[in-house]
Amino acid sequence: MNALLLTVLTLSVLGGILAVILYFVAQRFKVEEDPRIDDVEKMLPGANCGGCGFAGCRSMAEALVKRDDISTLYCPVAGGKTMVDIAGYLGKTTQEKGPQVATMLCGGTCQKRPKVNHYDGAKSCAVVNTLYVGESACAFGCLGYGDCVASCQFGAITMNPETGLVEIDPDKCTACGACVKACPKALIELRKKWPKNRAIYVACRSKSRGAVVMKACKAGCIGCGKCEKACPFGAITIDNNLAYIDPEKCKLCRKCVNECPTGAIHIANMEPLPKEPKPSAEKAEQKA
Repeated sequence: MNALLLTVLTLSVLGGILAVILYFVAQRFKVEEDPRIDDVEKMLPGANCGGCGFAGCRSMAEALVKRDDISTLYCPVAGGKTMVDIAGYLGKTTQEKGPQVATMLCGGTCQKRPKVNHYDGAKSCAVVNTLYVGESACAFGCLGYGDCVASCQFGAITMNPETGLVEIDPDKCTACGACVKACPKALIELRKKWPKNRAIYVACRSKSRGAVVMKACKAGCIGCGKCEKACPFGAITIDNNLAYIDPEKCKLCRKCVNECPTGAIHIANMEPLPKEPKPSAEKAEQKA
């Protein structure tokens, strides 16, 4: 009995000594953390989506507090106003950025881009992209297996079974960029978010020549340049047989929409401009 009590007493004393040692070690090597990190973390949305480039909101908050220049740091979920508020709280400066929204740059529906083969394997765009071009003849179009849908934490992306393409809800999209990273074909782009979710963009990524494009997809861009000539703001450029509309230069004038012979330029939440009637033969002769 005495041996048992002695053992218990010895262990108790030893445990107390170790606890004291650990306390002094912790005090000696403890790292003081800026209390503002907690405050900044509370100002962030807490989505931990990685859209800012950090592992989570805590890491983002630490960077905002510790860095002198925070102009390159941006949380797309929080938005420009929140970033300005955080900068004001920290006594730093940053420019407010306009809101963005993820945009699907493929208009090759099942009707416009018919399948030429059947794939019977892992239902993953990333897997399919490593194996071959896909089930259609277009090597640039949407593969349709929904990697972007699975990547979205906000339920903003759904797959339309009729068109075979993904659809993005601009009201739910936070522009975190997860879907951009998930698409192996680089078909999703973060673009300027206009009021009332208006948008004009080229829904095509094909860099093939016109004849090749039309064989693979009836809705593809053929690089004809008509839209570029019609744009009064210099927002459209043709590079490698593909038209691109710069969202920062575009004024939503819609003049390019009617000029596109394949309908590759998509318009959202706006009515297209009325088409001008073609001049009659007599008027054409009179002008000549």
